Amino acid sequence: MNNFQLSILCLAITLGLYYANKRLYRRFHKLPLMPLVFTPLLLVLLLVFGHISYQNYMGEAHWLLWLLGPATIAFAVPVYDNLAVIRRHWMSLSAGVVTATVVAVTSSVWLARLFTLPDEIQRSLAVRSVTTPFALAAAGPLGGQPELVALFVVITGVFGMAVGDVLFMRLAIREGMAKGAGFGAASHGAGTAHSYELGPQEGMVASLVMMLSGIVTVLAAPLVSLVMF
Repeated sequence: MNNFQLSILCLAITLGLYYANKRLYRRFHKLPLMPLVFTPLLLVLLLVFGHISYQNYMGEAHWLLWLLGPATIAFAVPVYDNLAVIRRHWMSLSAGVVTATVVAVTSSVWLARLFTLPDEIQRSLAVRSVTTPFALAAAGPLGGQPELVALFVVITGVFGMAVGDVLFMRLAIREGMAKGAGFGAASHGAGTAHSYELGPQEGMVASLVMMLSGIVTVLAAPLVSLVMF
């Protein structure tokens, strides 16, 4: 089997595992079975025990990474449908996005420095709280490693989605918009998907905050690179 055939096979296996995992998650709805958690784990095992290089795997599977951009932009549709809500709360949403972005970047870098992590890990961690397409774009000016950025983004999203409901309950936060904003700012794609399970308003706010946080992070990345590194 040549490299092209192997890449096509890996792409087919990735898609098959993902859709099978989605059906499994709908049936049992357990966090370890979530597609963002279980499918990557199975793929890592496949690459390790199948002795398949990362380059061969990404040969054709890179199209899936490209689709992250259009998938993220698709979250803008419900935002457009709820412009009246946005106009009513634009000030609080704007303040929340700026605050969330500043706290996410500074806390990530300072904690990484506290534990004396390597410089490339510090730079990659700085953009962990925005969704993957924005994180990869922001990582360029910061000097982050794309593979590490993608890994940290997924871990942040899954962890935030897992503990978000418990945290909101402990803090007695019941307002739907507040929950959506929290998930969108801290857990990006995974948190936004979970917000739509809570309700349409939560999902809409999470979509908006996720995209705005990503845009702010990308625009501020060159300044962050000068100030913090």
